Amino acid sequence: MKTIALFGAGKSATCLIDYLSAVCEENSWSFVICDADVQAIQKKLAPCASVTCVQINVTRQPERQSIIVRADLVISLLPASLHILVALDCLRHSKTLLTASYVDEAIRKLSASLTAGKILFLCEMGLDPGIDHMSAMQIIDRIKKQGGKISSFRSHTGGLVAPESDDNSWHYKISWNPANVVRAGSAGAIFLKENEIREIKYAEIFDNTGLVDIEPMGKYGWYANRDSLSYIPVYGLGSAETFIRTTLRHPAFCAAWKNLVKAGLTDDVSPLQSETRSIADWSRPLLPFVDRDNHSMYESLGLFDDTQIPAGALTSAGLLQKILEVKWKMKPDDRDMILMLHEFEYELDNKKYSLRSSLVVKGVDSIRTAMAKTVGLPLGIAAKLILENKIKITGLHIPIIPEIYEPVLEELSRQNIRFQEEIN
Repeated sequence: MKTIALFGAGKSATCLIDYLSAVCEENSWSFVICDADVQAIQKKLAPCASVTCVQINVTRQPERQSIIVRADLVISLLPASLHILVALDCLRHSKTLLTASYVDEAIRKLSASLTAGKILFLCEMGLDPGIDHMSAMQIIDRIKKQGGKISSFRSHTGGLVAPESDDNSWHYKISWNPANVVRAGSAGAIFLKENEIREIKYAEIFDNTGLVDIEPMGKYGWYANRDSLSYIPVYGLGSAETFIRTTLRHPAFCAAWKNLVKAGLTDDVSPLQSETRSIADWSRPLLPFVDRDNHSMYESLGLFDDTQIPAGALTSAGLLQKILEVKWKMKPDDRDMILMLHEFEYELDNKKYSLRSSLVVKGVDSIRTAMAKTVGLPLGIAAKLILENKIKITGLHIPIIPEIYEPVLEELSRQNIRFQEEIN
């Protein structure tokens, strides 16, 4: 009997748990779900004989190893900084590992050992990164096979609130890790635009936004996302003049959020000053940026209130997170929405073309969200294919090769995650 072990049962795990519970039940496999909060797991889980819930402190190696040594395949949905703990145990015990996170330097250093040991680590297997890689590479490989030359690639992804649940002036609610929402853009960005390398520091990220129209949802703002340049060779687009990966938000969000950054209210390094007693005291640096267009947005977050600073808020970012977790909390029946758009410009048979490939996915409610679906299902599908011996690769990979992206995208389409394409 094959065993899948999942570490981490947070907001993004719900649909993965649903999918793998059904897969394991159907195949008589075992599914072990590990988290610090067993009750949180059980809230996400329908009764299933194939599933075992284990409370665990993942920082304790004996607890981790007791799970990993008995697993055939391990999935980590832990915070990215904790993946390396699971990864080292998987390497030690020759276990396949899947994550939805970017490949960091610590994981990258394991590449040679994985190749030598014929062990598979498949990372960046979620939404962004994940579905974005697979859907883009499918198009890139197709255009190249036809003899086309791609000159421009822009990829935009956003986790947003669905229009029917959009009832605040920021047009946003939290459907994933709130700490990541607060620190969005903090890594800065570097990308290629018209053969010029553009590097943007965090303080200017939200001053350098653009607009994109995604049918039938309308116009959304975008800001550059991390390091786009590193993906140019990964995607095989060395001839491209423009290459940029971005994150989507409502235009009003981008305009108002940039002031929170400039005022230092997203700072997660400097401790709060001891004389900061109230929310209004803390937000005072924001006042020079307040105008009639954004006043109501900041007011809706209670940033001008004289309420006391909540306990446990050690930095501005921590305090802002506590505020947003309340103000932007999804109601039980709220629906979120994932938007993705790839924009290509290419030349084929001496003709120039523009291609747009777009994805719209809506959640069911505040638990089974579009974010959980699009992050979790690629992991679940890949796990199933690997254990069925339909993906046979080893080493360190992200999903940019046909052996991965073709069967995963095919199954995602059956799960109503499919792209609409137009060529002009």
